[in-house]
Amino acid sequence: MENAGPVTPAIKYEEVDYFLHDTSLFTEGLLIHDGLLFESTGSPDKGRKSLIGYNDLKTGAFIKKVELPHDSLFGEGIVFFKDKLYQLTYKNHIGFIYDAHSYRKTGQFPIAKEGWGLTTDGASIIMSDGTDTLNYVDADGYTIHKKLPVTENGAKRDSLNELEYIKGYIYANIWLTNNIVKIDPANGKVVGKLDLSTLAFKAALTTGGDALNGIAYDSTTSYIYVTGKLWPHIHQLKMSQ
Repeated sequence: MENAGPVTPAIKYEEVDYFLHDTSLFTEGLLIHDGLLFESTGSPDKGRKSLIGYNDLKTGAFIKKVELPHDSLFGEGIVFFKDKLYQLTYKNHIGFIYDAHSYRKTGQFPIAKEGWGLTTDGASIIMSDGTDTLNYVDADGYTIHKKLPVTENGAKRDSLNELEYIKGYIYANIWLTNNIVKIDPANGKVVGKLDLSTLAFKAALTTGGDALNGIAYDSTTSYIYVTGKLWPHIHQLKMSQ
């Protein structure tokens, strides 16, 4: 029998809790900042504006939100970096900057390709564009100063979407799958995979939820929060590694 080849190590998890999530939200970014769970959404149809806000986990409603000015602007990933909140757009080739306290828009920056996910290692902003490459961005000049090709078992790992930086590793949703991969930033290799098919199946059965998308890490508890586009719940998970 032929060898099936290398298999990415599975990351085990247990579900600690779950919270309500507005099923009208087309989730594109998720993060925790100062104890609050922030979400960024897209606008897949006319009449629906993309927004950023932070959630009341008890009700699933936004406590505060900021909408993009036009429904043609499709919001994507978000990250807090150096007292500013950054937001990507999908194909509009522009990103927005907000004050980290008032959430008032203070500026914008160009995006050469598509905008997908954002995170930070504390020194740089890290951005995905749906390919197999992560871009390290200088927040002062908004220029790419490093490119990190990502591979899984020797093959290109493309479709990198929403990002989160957890304990020295980059975690990425893989678009149109139920997987989150763990990437070693030292060499771009995928060293683990979190399969959330069970949660995605429940969301699809309950409300017809769309793709898994959204990872947030709470450094005070080491829990992660995951959800998806149009999902009915945000899930609180404890990972084994």
